[in-house]
Amino acid sequence: MATAPLRTRPRVSASAEAAQPPSNAKGAARRRPGFRREQLSGWGMIAPAALLLLAFIFIPAILGFGLAFTNARLISPRPIEFVGVDNFARLFTDPTFYRALLNIAYFTVVIVPVQSGLALVMALLINKKFRGVNFFRTVYFLPVVTSMVVVSLLWLFMYRKDGLINEILSAVSFGLINGPDWLGDPNTAMPAIIILSIWQAAGFHMIIWLAGLQGISGELYEASQLDGTSRWQQFRYVTWPGLFHTRSLVLVTITIQALGLFDQISVMTQGGPMDSTTTIIYEAVQSGYRQQETSYASAISLVFFVLVLIVSAVQRHLTREKD
Repeated sequence: MATAPLRTRPRVSASAEAAQPPSNAKGAARRRPGFRREQLSGWGMIAPAALLLLAFIFIPAILGFGLAFTNARLISPRPIEFVGVDNFARLFTDPTFYRALLNIAYFTVVIVPVQSGLALVMALLINKKFRGVNFFRTVYFLPVVTSMVVVSLLWLFMYRKDGLINEILSAVSFGLINGPDWLGDPNTAMPAIIILSIWQAAGFHMIIWLAGLQGISGELYEASQLDGTSRWQQFRYVTWPGLFHTRSLVLVTITIQALGLFDQISVMTQGGPMDSTTTIIYEAVQSGYRQQETSYASAISLVFFVLVLIVSAVQRHLTREKD
């Protein structure tokens, strides 16, 4: 009676066995003496930043959300009581809140295209190799490293009725033009804030544009030159498409910064004249600290958070990369 031969396991060469990782390599790595020490070192490095985020971001956000539905005040002998949506009902019937919304919308609609466009032009100018390019890069970026409070104080004196700007206008026009009271007139207060804000922050976004420009391959420009394209065609078909991700980043960051306008208003106009420069953040700070209505300020902050979230989501959707 014939029997079937037994199947034997194929022989594996020594080199193949050495190339195959052991099945318990992960467990062995965990059991090695220095693994737990590396874990502790990693958690130790993360801990300071995590504690700061917890103390100054997450806990205040949770407290603000809870206080928005109470009658809490900054200093009050009365106990805190739950009042539901009373703060939001008061907020949405406050004409100052709608004026703040209108002001911040006006500021954002103007500053986003103008500041991003100016920063792009500045980046294109210094994205060349010529003598003194580092000097111009430093000059363009210098306002960014200056505190907004200091910048606002300097421009506050320049915007005065007898300030530097009006003196220059009078000298250039030989006394025919008498400049207005820039910050005292409701028609010129917000444009004056816009000019200051663009001058101070354009250098920061110039650096972002510059990083995007330097990430575009030079071979694309060489190929376009061989095809005989003009400078405008190079910008339209090579530079602009290559700045897609940079463009989205710049637009989102400028929009968020514009919606959070506060420092210039607090230093220069305090929301005036006639609420022509008041903003949502300024109203929240005024309500929370000067009027001591912590709950109402929390409601304003919560509405502002939802507003920024919606605007960012819409902007991200419009600037997404389409297939």
